[in-house]
Amino acid sequence: MRATRSSVNSRTSNNSIVVAQPSSVVARSAAASPEYDRNGSDYSILATLLTVAGVTALYYFQSRGEILLSGDAVAHINIARRVFDSRTPGPLQLGSVWLPLPHLLTIPFVVSKRMWQSGLGGSVVSVISYVLAGIGMFRLLRPYSRLAAWVGTAIFAANPNLLYVQTTALNEPLYIACFVWAVLYFAEARRALHRGEVAGAWLEKGAMALAAGTLTRYDGWFLACLCWAAILPATLTSLKSLSRENAAKSRRVILKALLLTALAPTLWLAYNLGAKGNALEFANGPYSAKAIAQRTSTPGAPPYPGEGHPWTAGIYFTKAAQLNIGEGVAAKLILFLAIASVVFAIRRDGQTVLLLWSPVLFYALSIAYGSVPIFLPVWWPFSYYNVRYGLELLPAIAAGGGFTVFFIEQLSRAPKVKLASAGLLAALAMLSYVGAWRSIPICLREVRVNGRARRDADRQLATVLSSLPKQSTVLAYTGAHSGAFEMAGVPLCRTINEGIFMVWEGALQHPAAAADYVIAADDDPVGASVTAHPEGLKNVAEVEVEGQARIVVYKSSQH
Repeated sequence: MRATRSSVNSRTSNNSIVVAQPSSVVARSAAASPEYDRNGSDYSILATLLTVAGVTALYYFQSRGEILLSGDAVAHINIARRVFDSRTPGPLQLGSVWLPLPHLLTIPFVVSKRMWQSGLGGSVVSVISYVLAGIGMFRLLRPYSRLAAWVGTAIFAANPNLLYVQTTALNEPLYIACFVWAVLYFAEARRALHRGEVAGAWLEKGAMALAAGTLTRYDGWFLACLCWAAILPATLTSLKSLSRENAAKSRRVILKALLLTALAPTLWLAYNLGAKGNALEFANGPYSAKAIAQRTSTPGAPPYPGEGHPWTAGIYFTKAAQLNIGEGVAAKLILFLAIASVVFAIRRDGQTVLLLWSPVLFYALSIAYGSVPIFLPVWWPFSYYNVRYGLELLPAIAAGGGFTVFFIEQLSRAPKVKLASAGLLAALAMLSYVGAWRSIPICLREVRVNGRARRDADRQLATVLSSLPKQSTVLAYTGAHSGAFEMAGVPLCRTINEGIFMVWEGALQHPAAAADYVIAADDDPVGASVTAHPEGLKNVAEVEVEGQARIVVYKSSQH
């Protein structure tokens, strides 16, 4: 909907420049104004409900010992810990593959040994992100209708898989919060343009959300490009109606927002260049997704689903999103309604809808060409891997539910019809979510299947570590074994690990001379080092768990 201007007279404020419009345009844009809800009671109630839901889920899953089942969650916690608990503490301990914001935000909460060992320190940021994402969903849908906002937010916040994942240190909850708020701010910017304003303030806020997203997951880099591609042409066009002075001011605001968005990935490229001598270390280095896929692939094995085929990859990702809603007919109906709502909603606010669905395109390309497979238990190869990525489509599906209610409201003003449609959609979501709880949320099943053997191996290794002399040093690949050090409460400053770049490479050449004890697994760099340089090492313990590589603990005779 393009607003027509009847006058070139304008009024200047600190944040925007308003152009006079016909009364019809003003009336149409009133519902989309950011001042649509002067009563903050909805937000207070919502924030309380979200906090109760998030904390209750955290208590439930933590009491069952399930917040540390994910190896990635354990790794995130220990990356944050080793920034200050290391032989060489500092920012270089952040590594070079995973983006740094989740770890930086987690640091204050893992200073406590108890919070570190329990895993709760890694959950705080995720629970807060869950609450913020839920509030963002409500605010994103509120311009359409209050009922649509409550229904869409309920579908989002009550999702069993999101409730589980937000109790862990995984970075999806933080990214989803950044994603939702970035889309919200850019949607507000578009509404401001429709009202004849230059929405510099909204673009600056959107740039901050994008910057946070680009420092959380690489998905954010793709999102940043799409957000600016969607808004920039209309923004630049709006400058033509302004005076030279006002246009210059507006251009400066837009440029600042663009530079802020670009700053975050630029800093990460510079960090990789300085730390590793390769700005693209995260993409093509030894710990990148592509390198890991090459090391773990079986020679002669068929390609994983979607490899080299974006269409198949997109279908697998969409199926993963549906499985995160549920596995029955109700979940499929919710997904169908969400997809169908795009056809109608795009005519009203295409930017918002399409940006919410952007993860489909990103993962179609990532699976096809980025060595990022998704395995589903219902499709070949009938396994679990990266199923949680489907959660990134949850905001789009939840918004689709809200849009469905809104469109029914537009067709019928009868209160009974409105409430019946909202009740029917809520019942459909409840039916799907009850089924998901009964069959165990698929994200929880994934970490149970893939994480229990690793957790058992960590427990046995932790027992060995606890028996070592208190001041002894340990050479270990903590990317695989940090959970054992966490369980045993052994400070990471006693370890020589892959985060200590120069020392690490030298230690692998002479493992016996590097530390008092060496932990070597058959499939890690230390294991390869011991095979090549076994002199001066004595086997003192072994850990063997089905489904995990054998771990051997050696004592050095040179210390």
